[in-house]
Amino acid sequence: MKMSDPKLKDSTLVELSALGRELRQEMFNLRLQQASSQLEKPARLRTIRRDIARVETRMSQMRKKAA
Repeated sequence: MKMSDPKLKDSTLVELSALGRELRQEMFNLRLQQASSQLEKPARLRTIRRDIARVETRMSQMRKKAA
C-alpha cells in the first residue's frame, strides 16, 4: 500500500481506524505463526508494520487538518 493509494487517500477517520485494526489483527496472527515456526513469508511482517505506520500517519494528518 502506498500513500497515494485511494484506500488511504479518500478514506475517513473511521474507515482508517477500521483498516488499522484489521492490519494489527493480521500482524498478531503472523506473529503467532512466527512463534510456532509456521510463517511462510517473513517479509509480510515488515510490509504490515509499514502499512500500519502509513495508516497512522494519514490519520494524524487528517486530525491535524481538522483542528
